[in-house]
Amino acid sequence: MAKGQIIAGLDIGTNTIKLLVIQKRNKEWEVLSYQESSSFGLRKGSVVNVEEVSKIVQSLILEAERSSSRKINSVFVNIGGSHIYTTPSDGIISVSRANQIISQEDIDRVLQATRAINIPQNEEVLDVFPKEFVIDDQKGIKQPLGLRGIRLEAKVLLLCVFSPYFINLTQSVLNSKLHIDDVIPSPLAVSEAVLSPQQKELGVALVDIGASTTSLAVFEEGNLIHLAVFPIGSANITNDIAIGLKTEISTAENIKKQYGSCMIQKTEKVKKEDKLISEKKKIEITDNISTLSFTKKDLVNIIEPRVSEIFDLVSKELKKLGKQELLPCGIVLTGGGAKITKIKDLAKEQLKLPVQIGKVKNILGLEDDPSLATVAGLVLNSADENSVEREGVGKIAGKLGSMLKKWFRAFVP
Repeated sequence: MAKGQIIAGLDIGTNTIKLLVIQKRNKEWEVLSYQESSSFGLRKGSVVNVEEVSKIVQSLILEAERSSSRKINSVFVNIGGSHIYTTPSDGIISVSRANQIISQEDIDRVLQATRAINIPQNEEVLDVFPKEFVIDDQKGIKQPLGLRGIRLEAKVLLLCVFSPYFINLTQSVLNSKLHIDDVIPSPLAVSEAVLSPQQKELGVALVDIGASTTSLAVFEEGNLIHLAVFPIGSANITNDIAIGLKTEISTAENIKKQYGSCMIQKTEKVKKEDKLISEKKKIEITDNISTLSFTKKDLVNIIEPRVSEIFDLVSKELKKLGKQELLPCGIVLTGGGAKITKIKDLAKEQLKLPVQIGKVKNILGLEDDPSLATVAGLVLNSADENSVEREGVGKIAGKLGSMLKKWFRAFVP
């Protein structure tokens, strides 16, 4: 990476759109600019109104350029939404060289062969994550390059998306007169920001609770082995509070942030200067409609069922994988929803695994906010100079990235 080169990540989410610009200085990553704005034109994590999103992106870029005094020409952007899914596949080829030594061309061909599956016409394969290679019936091979064999087989996980949403996303960025360096699925960006190689090797489940979706990404032996996105998130909790307390959404969001908890605890300090609030003591809030009166227990009775529903979906996915209670590194929670008080305790109780809140690594100042994990992961994916060369570890920046860049730049004015 050239000296002084900047990296920009654009996290397009249902509730907020975030832009992070970093630069390496004295071997450390420095934040040059961070901007965010309320988002419009998205539904369940997917872009449905290209013009609305493009306007917000343009505004964020202008603010970031003004605050950093740097020109931003390109971004790494995430793709989210419940339309994303994975499916297993395999492919097989004959080794091309007469000396039967497997070349990179052979590996590329067998991975391409795994894409030849029947999927709906309006869906497409976004990336391929190898699980293992098989050479002449010898299984469990991670890197076949340079080995000898007659037949090469690849067992992979295909990541698929709904094509119209993918086009909407990319067009909203292109309309902002930006190049796209790469498109990275949100759960994989998050994994780059908060997971260590050791966690991915031993076995870990990453649960990212966004506004309108919750994603689950499971890693083992360094590979992504499963990905699922559920159409439920922290905005559902806000909606439940608004309905339960008969108040506005904005007030419900503030109540969730200030008083929300997943479990009852007899006393809790809300702020250092505040007195202790018991579960039965009334809390009074004045909104634009009236004065609200509720107890801590009332709030837990609204929040806990919805968060429990999210963890129930996670549990069912892990059970299908045969990984229920069997992940040595447990659960890592991220996203704005991970900020809710006592969520770690509820997750530990319900999933029967060790649980921790994910912390952004390698970018000072972002460690304590799990809602920044996606945008941080977008820039760190590029900042890790080895990430492009590694296949099957939850990164999409390799071949697909170069193909996307060529295609996108052909259409940028």
